[in-house]
Amino acid sequence: MGPARPEGVLVRDAVPDDVGQVVDLVRQLARYERSEDAVQATEEDLRRALFCTSPQVFALVAEAEGKVIGIAVYFVSFSTWTGRHGLYLEDLFVVPEHRSRGVGRALLGSLAARALDRGCARVEWAVLDWNQPAIDFYRSLGAIANDDWTTFRLSGAALAEVGDRHRL
Repeated sequence: MGPARPEGVLVRDAVPDDVGQVVDLVRQLARYERSEDAVQATEEDLRRALFCTSPQVFALVAEAEGKVIGIAVYFVSFSTWTGRHGLYLEDLFVVPEHRSRGVGRALLGSLAARALDRGCARVEWAVLDWNQPAIDFYRSLGAIANDDWTTFRLSGAALAEVGDRHRL
């Protein structure tokens, strides 16, 4: 399976000084996923979310030579079926010139270790169905696709309409 971490790469929790680089990698991921125009988050948005008093989202970064070269942004989920929390991986991205070195494996492995340390039942994420390199990578780790499930999203005007009609 290879070394836990590639030589010269440090995986650690993000700190406030990383936010600019994290936002840049989020934009690079969105460009790769053909959705760059959909990114609305600013540095201040991410700084506030990641480093507030009670954060609901967290980030691991992979650093090489003082530069953030990869990110794993995640949040806590819960399964009523297992009765335990899980971690949901929102974004995993490694800059192209550092791929195939084990950086993504180190980030996902660190996230898996964090899940184990917290007593989580699982780590889950979504991947675009056309992203075969990512699918192959995830399968190489032993991850399985939940092909029986379809992800839905309620956002924008539809979210506002439904939510406004059903406020408690």
